[in-house]
Amino acid sequence: MSTSTVWIFNGHKAAFPSGVFAHREQATNWIAQHKLSGVLTEYPVDTGTLDWAITNQFFLPKKPEHSQAKFIQSFTSSRQRHEHYEEGTLVA
Repeated sequence: MSTSTVWIFNGHKAAFPSGVFAHREQATNWIAQHKLSGVLTEYPVDTGTLDWAITNQFFLPKKPEHSQAKFIQSFTSSRQRHEHYEEGTLVA
């Protein structure tokens, strides 16, 4: 990602993230240490994910609902780097 980013870990079935890291290596070490299962995702800083995707031409809003809160608050992009972990180990 071209902007400043952070890595956020969401455990399986968690309602909220359980870790935010400036560097991927810090995150992966923490995940391994605690044998966690979930997803580690890279997020842009100081912008919303939808705005980031539009700015980088990864997403083009085409429908009226693309400007509504319900869509914006749940938007995620397949262009964000993300990794899946099971019991602290990176899986496909």
